[in-house]
Amino acid sequence: MGLFDRISRVVRANLNDVVSKAEDPEKVLEQAVIDMQENLVQLRQAVARTIAEQKRTEKQYTQNNDEANKWQQRAQLALQKGDETLAREALVRKKSAAETAQVLKTQLDTQTQQVATLKKQLVALESKISEAKTKKNMLKARAQAAEANRQLQSTVNNISTGGAMAAFERMEDKVVSLEAESQAVHELEGSGLEDQFAQLESGSGVDDELMALKAEMSGGALPGANPTQQALPEGESESQDNSGAQAGVDDELEALRNQLRNS
Repeated sequence: MGLFDRISRVVRANLNDVVSKAEDPEKVLEQAVIDMQENLVQLRQAVARTIAEQKRTEKQYTQNNDEANKWQQRAQLALQKGDETLAREALVRKKSAAETAQVLKTQLDTQTQQVATLKKQLVALESKISEAKTKKNMLKARAQAAEANRQLQSTVNNISTGGAMAAFERMEDKVVSLEAESQAVHELEGSGLEDQFAQLESGSGVDDELMALKAEMSGGALPGANPTQQALPEGESESQDNSGAQAGVDDELEALRNQLRNS
């Protein structure tokens, strides 16, 4: 391969690439339909001209055919009158008109066939143009959808999601912290209330145990008597007085406890 051939191929390849990149599907399809419509106009004009020629040839054929028939009748009339010379001249004219009519008949048949062929081509081209318009609209819609999708993907790819996701993560951490604080406050409030009731229950148990211990140390109490009272030996009056005072305090304390229990 020569150098010039290689250069020519490179140039043509680059030109084709530039043209391909510059092609807009919508514009190319629109131009293709316009070109087809222009061809349709030209074909219609050709059909119209051919039909006009056919009509003119048909008229000439009819005239020459009529002329031949007329001279045939004149030749017969001349023979009837006994004028052979005039009859011969009429037959000469008739022959010329008949030959012209035959030529025109051949031309008319050719033109009639051409008109039929052009009409078929015209119908086919109209059908192709209608199909091309439908296909153009479909391809145009597909091209627009593809371009819209390309722009959407380009927009999505250019959007930076790092900052947005970081904001979501920060807000999630903040919500988790708020939930933890709320739960801690709730547990603290519940714990304080439970502790108070636990102290009350604990205090009541100690008092009951203290009373049982006093009853045990007193060696048993008479029915209806104060369980804290103890039998003292004679000569211990002062101790007995002190024990009586303590028993009075215990009775009052016990009555208060019973009141609190029954309330």
